[in-house]
Amino acid sequence: MKLQGLSAGAAVAFTLLTSSSAFAVTEISWWHAMTGANNEVVETLSKEFNESQSDYKVVPVFKGTYPETLNAGIAAYRAGQAPHIIQIFDAGTGTMMAAEDAMKPVADVISMGGKAFDKSQYLPGIVAYYSKPDGTMLSFPYNSSSPILYYNKDIFEKAGLDVDNPPKTWDEVWAAARKIKSSGAAPCGYTSTWLTWIHTENFAAWNNYQWGTNENGIAALNVELKVNSEPFVKHFQALADLAKEGVFRYGGRTSEAKQIFLAGECGLFTESSGGLGDIVKSGMNYGTGMLPYDSEPQNTIPGGASLWVFGGKSDDEYKAIAAFFNFLSQTDIQARLHQVSGYLPVTLAAYEKTKADGFYEKNPAREIPIKQMMGKAPTENSKGVRLANLPQVRDIMNEEYEKMLAGDQTAQQALDNAVSRGNAAIKEAVGN
Repeated sequence: MKLQGLSAGAAVAFTLLTSSSAFAVTEISWWHAMTGANNEVVETLSKEFNESQSDYKVVPVFKGTYPETLNAGIAAYRAGQAPHIIQIFDAGTGTMMAAEDAMKPVADVISMGGKAFDKSQYLPGIVAYYSKPDGTMLSFPYNSSSPILYYNKDIFEKAGLDVDNPPKTWDEVWAAARKIKSSGAAPCGYTSTWLTWIHTENFAAWNNYQWGTNENGIAALNVELKVNSEPFVKHFQALADLAKEGVFRYGGRTSEAKQIFLAGECGLFTESSGGLGDIVKSGMNYGTGMLPYDSEPQNTIPGGASLWVFGGKSDDEYKAIAAFFNFLSQTDIQARLHQVSGYLPVTLAAYEKTKADGFYEKNPAREIPIKQMMGKAPTENSKGVRLANLPQVRDIMNEEYEKMLAGDQTAQQALDNAVSRGNAAIKEAVGN
């Protein structure tokens, strides 16, 4: 049928224009910090969501490390160019909560998509961490993790260690690491990512030691750090001694040490359970164990990240985000994400499905981080850590740890400095 008053060419052009408007796709940007195998998961999930329907399109954009992604998001918001969704690591949770006016609570976003947000579907410890004290869910838990122990079985065998019995306590880790080095099985015995998250925050929670006042910032943000007490000093002095002996090798402040372990330079390694994908991909003959402890383990606290939604977007954009979050919440998606990445299943249904499928019977190590987090009810010391400026406080701690590992100060001096500098930074951040 011809359109009156239009040439054939104009009619075709008009038809194409109106058709594209009628079927316009709402595009949403997702800034993230995933690398390696986990970046492949992000790309796959986005592609699957885009292919599952024709109304919306998620565009994933890698923005660097976790701290770099947080800083990029803050800068973009100030410039009026914020993305729709941004992945923020656990340490940035307090920062994002302090900027609540710039964000849209995830519960509100999901309701705009026609579904009520039911937090009872999610693992309690994870939901609590990303909620306000009154229970309002602020961000969508995407990749939650717990630190665990990895070890190279080939190196263990060369060193004469039991490949089926990884060390359980920190004293056993130190002894095994020294044996690996002295036997010549590997150039170094032990390395670790995230000295702040693993050796400070989770070390405190897992052993039920106090990290800071006001329930580590959960009850109130005016926190005084307590990490210069005897258990922390003993632990970090042991690390300093191992570094001096060449038994411990420092890789960097975040996940850089993973490359040291993957290269076969160290036999023992503590890292996020979410680092499993790259280790599997490497083809290493590896084993896993619980995060080492001092005497009696309590519970670990979640790491990883959640997805925050910026305010100021259109209703159509929020409906697109809601559709994407509902897609991510599907039991099959969550179960697969857990099984291939090492991150925890964020929904109880995905956990139950994984158990029912017999996955843990074939892969018992994959249940380790879940058992660590859910084994005991959290205490005031083990609910988590939350500060308005936790990334800044972690940087302060890292600076002091690096001086210690270089032999420029003792563990006591490093932790005393970290506490005094950290407390001053916290007071400035909360305005008192």
